[in-house]
Amino acid sequence: MTSRTQKSTFRWYGRNPRVVAGLISGTSADGIAVAIVQISERRNVLSIKQLGYTNVPYPRGMQNTILENSLPGTGSVDVLARLNTAVGKAFADALKTAARRWKVPLRRIELIGSHGQTVHHLPDPFDVHGFSVRSTLQIGDPSVIAQETGIPVVGDFRTADMAVGGQGAPLVPFMDYLLFRSERRSRLLLNLGGIANFTALAKGCKLDGVIGFDTGPANMVIDALSKRFYGEPFDRGGRNARRGRVIPELLSWMMSQDYFRQPPPKSTGRELFGAAFVNELLSRGSGSPHENILSTATEFTALSVSDQYVRFVRPEVPVDEVLVSGGGMHNAFLLRRLQEHFAGVPVRKMPAASFSPDAKEAVLFALLAYHTVLGRPSNLPRVSGATRAVILGKICVP
Repeated sequence: MTSRTQKSTFRWYGRNPRVVAGLISGTSADGIAVAIVQISERRNVLSIKQLGYTNVPYPRGMQNTILENSLPGTGSVDVLARLNTAVGKAFADALKTAARRWKVPLRRIELIGSHGQTVHHLPDPFDVHGFSVRSTLQIGDPSVIAQETGIPVVGDFRTADMAVGGQGAPLVPFMDYLLFRSERRSRLLLNLGGIANFTALAKGCKLDGVIGFDTGPANMVIDALSKRFYGEPFDRGGRNARRGRVIPELLSWMMSQDYFRQPPPKSTGRELFGAAFVNELLSRGSGSPHENILSTATEFTALSVSDQYVRFVRPEVPVDEVLVSGGGMHNAFLLRRLQEHFAGVPVRKMPAASFSPDAKEAVLFALLAYHTVLGRPSNLPRVSGATRAVILGKICVP
């Protein structure tokens, strides 16, 4: 009975194209990105058409509550339990807001893929009472979203990969391979969210040849400093950073982190580059002009991306171009610094062909949900370190 009900609910069989929504809030918890897309397949060629994309702020005060409960010593299990439901409701409301804005009736949306809100990510194995575990926690329960919207939801994408020895991240290389591989050019797809990650695609590469990992912080440190120094959520266009000068000894300390020497597969987050890192940075830079510290942090992002490419990618895949997406692509000063480090290789924004570069991560979770309900694995073992390919996510039916 359950099987027949679920098949009727999804109505996937024999339908093409399909309308799917993707939801995510990034490491900075600055709002909920919502993408509504139409996914089509013809002769094993996948295409995506964006019907709408928007970013919906969290309710007042929710961002601070999330961040306060995302690190050991500041988190509270009762607050997290309640946030898990509250964030789910916020995600559902964000989808309804986006659907109204883009005049897409909810009844047209057949499926939702929700990443949720990461509060802690621990990808390295750790002994817990004799069990070696890798763990991650995303709140915003997909069951809540399903019941609030009346639409089936796939959520909790990272856990299955981690259960078979993977890092659970990054997940975007799967989409990069499907949509951006080329027979003529080798490409680096760089996503600048709170954390920076990239995907290297050699020309004509196969799925098992994809390289991808987190390179370190992108906007996370820059945004934290901008908020502390100027009361602004980010350094718009890099205007404050470009007024400063890099502090060499501070940059040297930032680049000395063990993470940069660790070979992939690897992933990271605020556990390494969050509040504790920023506080140490401020202590070491005490007395320096604010714009100099911010300029150093921006250089740190550009240099760490370049450093990780040179160390772990260029020997195997020297790329012909770097295509940038994510919020950091709007920081003109950061892009200029990246171009300086990738001398001779053009660095430019990802072309907005079928969807906006800003929407990339939200579109990713729509695509992953699509593959999940069709029973298709969507992790890349070489990228994540998993022992095998697995179907990602948990399906919640309203």
